[in-house]
Amino acid sequence: MSRFFGAIRQLGYVVPDIEAAMEYWTATLGVGPFFYNPKVPIRNYTYRGERYEPHNSVALANSGPLQVELIQCRNDVPSMYRDFLQAGHTGLQHVAYWTEAYDADLERLLAQGFRPAMGGEVGERGRFIYFDTEYHPGTVIELSEVAGPKGRLFDLIREAGAHWDGRDPVRPFPDLATL
Repeated sequence: MSRFFGAIRQLGYVVPDIEAAMEYWTATLGVGPFFYNPKVPIRNYTYRGERYEPHNSVALANSGPLQVELIQCRNDVPSMYRDFLQAGHTGLQHVAYWTEAYDADLERLLAQGFRPAMGGEVGERGRFIYFDTEYHPGTVIELSEVAGPKGRLFDLIREAGAHWDGRDPVRPFPDLATL
């Protein structure tokens, strides 16, 4: 557990082929089921102070309490994911810490000198921010708000993983508005 942030709750992997990555994680590693969204509806997305409209596909599954996120960029919008790929990397790109006290935690991290690089929102109360912390591949830190519908989605994914019998390894994301 990090003495600064608490437990790492998610490992984020940037992959060139999300379908192949889901197949590997489910068939070879036995992790699943994955909840897949071919185009994540990100609002208010910024990268280094500029606004863009990314098209990212995301798949989420849990291995115990740890969530695995697979990410594939579908357009060439500037992002930390794109930077990671252009540097010749694939695989673990970030670790995420989850919070229900997003504003307070963000303020604390900014006061400690962390510099935001990328952020946005997914659904209501689903803000996220990535900090400029990539000192070697896989060390970017994400602070992710997991309250409201996003928090309920993450609970659903963790529950599904706890009882997964290998059937239906890839499932669609539920509509966040209905959670």
